[in-house]
Amino acid sequence: MSTKRITIQRQIILNTLQRLKSHPSVDVLCAEIYKQHPTISKATVYRTLRVLTAEGVIKKIAVSGDVARFDGCADTHYHFACKNCDKIFDLDMDCVNEIDNMVQAKYGVKVDGHEILFSGTCDECTG
Repeated sequence: MSTKRITIQRQIILNTLQRLKSHPSVDVLCAEIYKQHPTISKATVYRTLRVLTAEGVIKKIAVSGDVARFDGCADTHYHFACKNCDKIFDLDMDCVNEIDNMVQAKYGVKVDGHEILFSGTCDECTG
């Protein structure tokens, strides 16, 4: 997983995040973890999420006006965020890698990757 020591707590936090597909906030993730492991502190969860994000094991999703959310899948993929119910979900579509080349050519930068977050109203809220 990383160069850091893999503690039992770190594995529990990662496994829980990967099991949840809702892209939870820290509070939601902690509530789920506490069901089986009430001794894991919120500080440990925060610290672990920071380390796993820095190592590229997980992704932090920043949604305007919302608390940070986390994704247990670090592979490149797109998300949709509903402005009505705050649900975030993965979009099952191919990523457009040509965007990286376009940005590199236009701005003379080295692109390592990109993240795209679509926002609007989900089908449950519109229907």
